[in-house]
Amino acid sequence: MTDTDTPRFPDGYEFSADTARIDVDRTHRWLATDAYWALDRPRDKHERAVANSLNFGAYDRSSGEQVGYARVVTDGELFAWLCDVYVDRSVRGKGVGTALTRAVRDHLAALGVRRVLLATNDAHGVYAKLGFEPLEKPDQWMALWFDQPKRADA
Repeated sequence: MTDTDTPRFPDGYEFSADTARIDVDRTHRWLATDAYWALDRPRDKHERAVANSLNFGAYDRSSGEQVGYARVVTDGELFAWLCDVYVDRSVRGKGVGTALTRAVRDHLAALGVRRVLLATNDAHGVYAKLGFEPLEKPDQWMALWFDQPKRADA
C-alpha cells in the first residue's frame, strides 16, 4: 500500500490545525508522563512551546476529544522541525498517527516549506511511509545541547 492508497483519516477521526482546539492539559500530561523525549517536561515550558509553534490535533469526531497531537517549529517558509507527535494509547493501531503526520506534512508542503526534520527512537517505519528518510549526510549536521546530562558516549 502506498501513501496515496491510504485513507486521509480513519473513520470517526478528524484533523485540525486550529491551535485553539489543542487541549493543553491533556497534551502536557501525555508528553510529560508517557513520551520518552519529554518526560517530566514542566507545564510552563509546554505552554510556551505550544504558544510559539504550529500545533495540530487529531480528534474523535463524535466526542470532540483530542486523541493525537503534533507540534512544528518553523519559519513557515524554508524549514520545519516536526516534534512532540503523540497518539493516545487508546487509539493506537488505528492509523491516527500516520494520518496526523500525513496531514501535518501536507500542511507544511502547502506553505512551501523546503525541509522538514524530525528525530525518533522508535517510529521510523511510520515516518518512512510518508516520505521521511534518514539524513543523507548526517556528518554535516550538528547539535548544541543546553541543560542536558553528559552523554555516556561523549
